[in-house]
Amino acid sequence: PATSFALFPDKVRTAAHGGIGQEAEYHTRRCLGTRSAPDMPEPRQQIVLGIGEVLWDCFPDGRRPGGAPANVVYHATQLDHHGVLCSRIGIDPAGDELAGLLRTRRFDLEHLQRDPQLATGKVTVDTTDPSSPRFRIHENVAWDAFQCDAALEELAKRAAAVCAGTLAQRSPTSRATIHRCLRLAAGALTVYDVNLRPPFFDRDWIEDTLRLARIVKLNADEARVLSEMLHQPEDEPVDLARHLISAYDVELVCITRGAEGCLAVTCDMLHEEPGEPVTVVDTVGAGDAFTAGLISGLLRDWDVAAALRLANRLGAGVAGRAGAMPDMTGILPGLLEEVRPGGG
Repeated sequence: PATSFALFPDKVRTAAHGGIGQEAEYHTRRCLGTRSAPDMPEPRQQIVLGIGEVLWDCFPDGRRPGGAPANVVYHATQLDHHGVLCSRIGIDPAGDELAGLLRTRRFDLEHLQRDPQLATGKVTVDTTDPSSPRFRIHENVAWDAFQCDAALEELAKRAAAVCAGTLAQRSPTSRATIHRCLRLAAGALTVYDVNLRPPFFDRDWIEDTLRLARIVKLNADEARVLSEMLHQPEDEPVDLARHLISAYDVELVCITRGAEGCLAVTCDMLHEEPGEPVTVVDTVGAGDAFTAGLISGLLRDWDVAAALRLANRLGAGVAGRAGAMPDMTGILPGLLEEVRPGGG
């Protein structure tokens, strides 16, 4: 059965009487952590659904599996949730190799579709500047044709969390699939990891997805792009976050700021979490690891600050290792104990 997660179940909208121009006021109580332990499912019973692109990240020294939703699923699985990847690869040698490698990394591939005509996706990654990699994303590939079927619809209804981004929405087919799944996952943590990859985004897609998301995560550069797009002050990320909350009914906005940590905003809370010192190898996938950590913390019924600590530490750990899917299992038990509420 699906588990319904209420980030802020006591949100009540009230409006002063007075006709035209009346303003709605939001009263909330942070309700993370109010559920009794026996009512919370074990992490491995919680389905974390990643919808969108899976591909080969092609580095100068070789290729590694990647794609933001796939990275989120990978790290959610390492955090002991039931991660499920929903995407599409080609019926080609690259797809066979990718599927085989994902299986060795404990991916549930029941909803990984195969395309008889389009090739498996790939991205050419330039890591000349390890802190700011550049991507060349190849077009007309299998994940552009990712489709929604009855089995996926049922899975979305049972998910504890559903995470999607912007890149996979460049195709009308995959965009419709993403939006359909987010609508069906009404009781879940619906997470929009904005993850802009020029030129593959459009204001209409972004706004449609914002309206379907309860949690929005983006980095500082993406915050500036969205601020300009939505006519908000460019260098005021808190103002942007509050606009997303009021205009699109988002419950939590997280803005990552690299070495400076991250910022979290709700309609009645602002929290800043400092950065984690790390020697950067490459930052590919670090933001996706952050998203997985945030989801995991919230699904464990932790408060926002503890969930952000987990997200920050996991993102920094990935930035200090090569590729988007390093093996973190050796450090995760200790990390979870350190960052949990009351831990350390």
